[in-house]
Amino acid sequence: MTAITAPATAADAARPPMPLPLFHSTVLDWYEASKRDLPWRTSDATPWAVMVSEFMLQQTPVKRVLPAWEAWLTRWPTPADLAADAPGEAVRMWGRLGYPRRALRLHAAAVAITEQHDGEVPDDHATLLSLPGVGEYTAAAVASFAFRQRHVVLDTNVRRVFARAVTGVEYPAQATTAAERRTATALLPDDAETAATWAVGVMELGALVCTARGPECGDCPLFTTCAWQRAGRPPYEGPARRGQSYEGTDRQVRGKLLAVLREAHGTVPQARLDAVWLDSVQRARALDGLVADGLVEPVEQGVYRLPQ
Repeated sequence: MTAITAPATAADAARPPMPLPLFHSTVLDWYEASKRDLPWRTSDATPWAVMVSEFMLQQTPVKRVLPAWEAWLTRWPTPADLAADAPGEAVRMWGRLGYPRRALRLHAAAVAITEQHDGEVPDDHATLLSLPGVGEYTAAAVASFAFRQRHVVLDTNVRRVFARAVTGVEYPAQATTAAERRTATALLPDDAETAATWAVGVMELGALVCTARGPECGDCPLFTTCAWQRAGRPPYEGPARRGQSYEGTDRQVRGKLLAVLREAHGTVPQARLDAVWLDSVQRARALDGLVADGLVEPVEQGVYRLPQ
């Protein structure tokens, strides 16, 4: 079953910078000529392969995801293969992709798919949304990219393209707004197959050309009609944008602790974990957070392992 988002009215949504059919064809023609050759976009990519890519690509660049995705699909080519393994093995294979809770969520989704859906990734948007770890974006992306359905797919890249080209501001709001959803819905092609290509095409435009920093505006197919360009590229005036600091943070400590556990292939004594970070208070806080998140299991006093 295909879930179609209700159309927005003209009064609800920002207008595109050109007639809608031309807007679609401009972006789609650019995508056809400029798209990257990525393995999860091929015609023989399974829905599971697409789902794995969407989990991995959240807040992680393609160049880091590619080798991890290939290794993951080699080891676990189906949801049932992953579900049969311990969740700690998913954390181990996640390696240095960052935000390792995604590995646990992907494992939980694989278990649900295996137990509730005969091992097949469901093609229904609402059912996808009910899977553990699958939020609004991932459900729409899998339904669109794996099953060629018509859905609004709003990631950071898409939101930035629409903010600039249609709304005329440098950056979208930090959290997705109802107005953005109305605009994206109004811009969505009616035909499901075209809509699915449109979704990935706009995303690619944001990833390759309309980037957050240093956009290559001269290479953009929407350059002459972009609302932000026509307004003189006004600078962002919203709330301060969150930075991506890492050095010295609890996140860095968590990563160091997990690295020891991933490499151990067994239990790890407290002393080996203590050696990775001098600040005992921060180290203990990071370890407690890993345990609370289910990424690390205490076996006995002072002994830890990845979850079994």
